[in-house]
Amino acid sequence: MAFNINSTLKMPSGYDIPALGYGVYQTPADVAEDVTQHAIKSGYRHVDSATVYRNEAPSATGMLAAGIPREQLFYTSKIPPKSINYKDAKACIDESLKKTGLKYIDLYLLHAPYGGKEGRLGAWQALVEAVDEGKVRSIGVSNYGVHHLEELEEWQKSQPKSAAGILSVNQIELHPWLARPDIVNWCRQRSIILEAYSPLVRSTRMEDPLLVPIAKKHDKTGAQILLRWGLQKGFVILPKSVTKSRIEENTKLFDFELDEEDMEGLETGKYEPCTWDPTTAQLSE
Repeated sequence: MAFNINSTLKMPSGYDIPALGYGVYQTPADVAEDVTQHAIKSGYRHVDSATVYRNEAPSATGMLAAGIPREQLFYTSKIPPKSINYKDAKACIDESLKKTGLKYIDLYLLHAPYGGKEGRLGAWQALVEAVDEGKVRSIGVSNYGVHHLEELEEWQKSQPKSAAGILSVNQIELHPWLARPDIVNWCRQRSIILEAYSPLVRSTRMEDPLLVPIAKKHDKTGAQILLRWGLQKGFVILPKSVTKSRIEENTKLFDFELDEEDMEGLETGKYEPCTWDPTTAQLSE
């Protein structure tokens, strides 16, 4: 598939999601507006925020300030891990709308599979209701392992179709040192979109002997190789940076392609998360 900066993937909800997103995790609120506006002006159309990032308002303001029509933009937020239950999740969605001033949120996720079974399924019901009410367009989860996904699917099958909701996305850490074939295959079989967070492995692998020769071969940075890998895997990629030159660099992914040898060279078979890993949490958590 040929990609360009405007490439999108079709979610099970029927809506499109831009394949390149701008992540604002750990982006301080006082710079979030400026750097998000810069990202949109640099060609991004998708902003990935969350309640716990404490920058929903400035990142949404920056997104809108770039002068691109709202219908061409895509905004994500998430129910925080401590609010994974029906009542708190409902309040959280309303709070996000209020903070951002948006009439709707494109994608709302459960941030982590915590809260126990009742909490998780209750929070999911809150997301389903938000879609019915027109507050949110598409819904999904984040950091869900196969056992969490199966719990949700089993519940959905027990509900009338109108009440079950459509699982569109699972956002997880994904990169060559954490390719998660079990979760990826489960989602692919159901056409659920995989979003890759920490696709740059927090810049800890830029001198890796697997990566360096591929970057040299294509005359690209290690970051650009890692992002291109994610795109060619069919993931939505969510690079984050507060450095304007890097924000731009991370869009320069569309004038080269990794060949079969490159992709095979990045199949490490390793399981090395660079951040938290709630996908392994027990169902009782």
